[in-house]
Amino acid sequence: MVTPENEMKPDATEPNQGNFTFSAGDSVYNWATSHGMRVRGHTLVWHAQIPTWMQNLSGSSTTLAAMKEHINGVVGHYKGKLVYWDVVNEALNEDGTHRADVWQNNIGSSYIEQAFQTARAADPAAKLCYNDYNIENWTYAKTQGAYNMVKDFKARGIPIDCVGFQSHFGSGGMPSNFQTTLSSFAALGVDVALTELDIATAPATAYANVTNACLAVSRCVGITVWGVRDSDSWRASENPLLFDGSGNKKAAYTSVLNALNSVGGGSSFPVPGTYYRLINRNSGKVAEVSAFSTADGGNVQQWSWTGTSSQQWSFVSVGGGYYNVINRNSGKCLDVSGVSTTNGANVQQWTCTGGSNQHWQPIAVGSYYELKVQHSGQVLDVVGNGTADGVNIDQWPWNSGNNQQWQIVP
Repeated sequence: MVTPENEMKPDATEPNQGNFTFSAGDSVYNWATSHGMRVRGHTLVWHAQIPTWMQNLSGSSTTLAAMKEHINGVVGHYKGKLVYWDVVNEALNEDGTHRADVWQNNIGSSYIEQAFQTARAADPAAKLCYNDYNIENWTYAKTQGAYNMVKDFKARGIPIDCVGFQSHFGSGGMPSNFQTTLSSFAALGVDVALTELDIATAPATAYANVTNACLAVSRCVGITVWGVRDSDSWRASENPLLFDGSGNKKAAYTSVLNALNSVGGGSSFPVPGTYYRLINRNSGKVAEVSAFSTADGGNVQQWSWTGTSSQQWSFVSVGGGYYNVINRNSGKCLDVSGVSTTNGANVQQWTCTGGSNQHWQPIAVGSYYELKVQHSGQVLDVVGNGTADGVNIDQWPWNSGNNQQWQIVP
């Protein structure tokens, strides 16, 4: 996916009121789609890179009408073509209050929700996002301001689908609680994404940590690095990207690739046609379908390894880093009973239906994996930390317990 850095911003698309120009934005769109890529629109309403006529707007009704006309003109031009739109960009101060700009000063804070409503009407298919920087640290006031705004919008039915975390980090990388931030926003019912990632000096470990934080949150839908080569970056002196100024891959590139591959994003795991045993870290026992059952609803439990086909599983990609986990003996899918989201809901086998309660994401935890189910976000868990043969397997919120960690061994 490609995000235009400047070519779809207000000063580029409507330099004079009512005079729209899309040549620069179209060049990015055409290049991306000709190379099999999708495009994220950036950005419709912002305090910066706006033309002089926008800066000079006055009066609530005049300013609101101009904002809506701009959104309708730009989104209408790209209707049905873009997957995401950053509808409003950087609307908050560091303390979480609304930034004083032409939109806030003339319209009031309602301009944000009105921008989203206008964009939804202009292109009902595009996912609509709020995008900002310094909202990665969960305990920071600006993060909480953004969270409360999104929570309020969701409660009132304002059409917001996603939140973009710009992720412009120093050499120390992400805040230690960044994954908590991502999962907390996702729990509101929005997608999350890292939209403008760059890390000063590009430490390989920092890039891997950021990638793994996104991979650990099922609604984290993407990572966009803000530039290709260091020489392209707005922070060029800090060499913050995955390729050096000559286009050579850096150690950070390899660390990102390895992180993606470790959870099935690449060719190293899993291998199509290979069967695996799922070995619980706590008990050393494997996941199996009880009593060689081939029926829907056959119980999944742990048992000492015997080498039978009921203890062997294949991984078949369903996209987005998720897999059907299919029992070799029965050909049925690992399934959360009743599509339940309840803690402790039973895990069973069932005919593969394509349901999200049968989609599992392997997420690396050192040399082990948690197996997260898509529909509930909970993980494969041995009930009560049991170590005996026959203990049932269920779903449970991730708590880092050894009974939730699995070796996946061919």
